[in-house]
Amino acid sequence: MKLATAPAVSTGNAPLPTIADVLAAQSRLEGIVVRTPVGVYPDLDRAADTGVVVKHENQQRTGAFKARGASNLLLSMSDAERARGVIAYSTGNHAQGVAYAARLTGTACTIVMPDDPNPVKLRAVLDLGAEVLLHGATFDDAREHATALAEASGARLVGAANEPAIIAGVGTLYLEMLQQAPGLDVLVVPVGGGSGAAAASLVAAAVSPRTEVIGVQSTASPAAHDSWHTGLLVERQNTTRAEGLAVGCGFEVTQALMRRHLTDFVLVTDDQITAAQELYLTGAHTVAEGAGAAALAAVLAYPERFAGRRVGVVCTGGNASADELRRALARD
Repeated sequence: MKLATAPAVSTGNAPLPTIADVLAAQSRLEGIVVRTPVGVYPDLDRAADTGVVVKHENQQRTGAFKARGASNLLLSMSDAERARGVIAYSTGNHAQGVAYAARLTGTACTIVMPDDPNPVKLRAVLDLGAEVLLHGATFDDAREHATALAEASGARLVGAANEPAIIAGVGTLYLEMLQQAPGLDVLVVPVGGGSGAAAASLVAAAVSPRTEVIGVQSTASPAAHDSWHTGLLVERQNTTRAEGLAVGCGFEVTQALMRRHLTDFVLVTDDQITAAQELYLTGAHTVAEGAGAAALAAVLAYPERFAGRRVGVVCTGGNASADELRRALARD
């Protein structure tokens, strides 16, 4: 693939990542993360009335794409920085990614999660050796508490969005996908904080500029969607049951990249996400958590946008709780 280049742009004190950073991350992560497979499924094609290519990040280490970004960040840190430890906030998959990278690099790790987290994700974080603190009802409550703890302790705060090294690490997923499935007309990407959509749009602009990139978020937590459409960083209600999409504000770095490269941004309902989880289970023999099914939900919800096109979606995570799976299979 021929790479198109763009000048580095700074946002505040954080330079936006470039395709060169993604290529460096791909080299750094060799053997650290899995080159996950892609698949095609007749049942998905029939339901969507188009050709759907699925990349299975639910088969990634930690069961979600977040291991890529967190590992790239911690491996990029100096020994002195890692010696101070890291603190992260998350509804689950970012927590697992940071805990995995911390264990890999021998870094002390504290994770702040909202009260009553997904038990599958909580157990996985604890199994990876991180200390877990439960605080507040929402992602944003956990974020505020983690920020205060990091300021008091001197540990490195690791957010999921305003982190160029995390975005570059996530970019390796989309670089792989465009190498495995060249010629995609469109990529559909779920959005919480936006690292996935920012990375996908950055990579597509460089290696496959004809490929559109469309973000998708839940109507119950539309902060990133509304931030992108208004051009402002806004706060919104944050009530989606899809934990990976449950973010109540827009983030500067990911929004800057999405505004530069993203083609469009759409919304789906939580019930449409649940229907896509059911289709993954029955039509692709694949376990997808809510956020992991959001891209497929958008393809099903907007047939006029995707019919007759070759569409790439990523099953970004498979860490679904038992309640999620029962809900999906109990649909009438």
